[in-house]
Amino acid sequence: MNKKVVPSQETQQEAMKIAKATQKPGQTKEQTKLIAQGIEKGIAQYKKQQKEKSRQADKARKKAQKAKRVEQTDVEAELPMDSHSQPSTPTRLPWVLLALSWIGFIAYVTQIQ
Repeated sequence: MNKKVVPSQETQQEAMKIAKATQKPGQTKEQTKLIAQGIEKGIAQYKKQQKEKSRQADKARKKAQKAKRVEQTDVEAELPMDSHSQPSTPTRLPWVLLALSWIGFIAYVTQIQ
């Protein structure tokens, strides 16, 4: 299962640039090349770790979204039961206001006479 990952050309160039920048006097090209290979491995390992971290974060995000969706469907399933008991109050309100306005009108008319 140990796949040999070939680093990209860009990674190889970056590793060689870093190796040459830290090159000591008297260091051979072979030693510099070995240092560059070590840097490439480090970069590959870093990318692998970041990829795994990203994958874990994505899984956690999807799990949270799924839990939120399940919670919303549970709440929506409960709402129709509650909505049957609530309409009685709003339908009574207009009738109560109508009755009060008629009572007020009758009181006003009887007061004028």
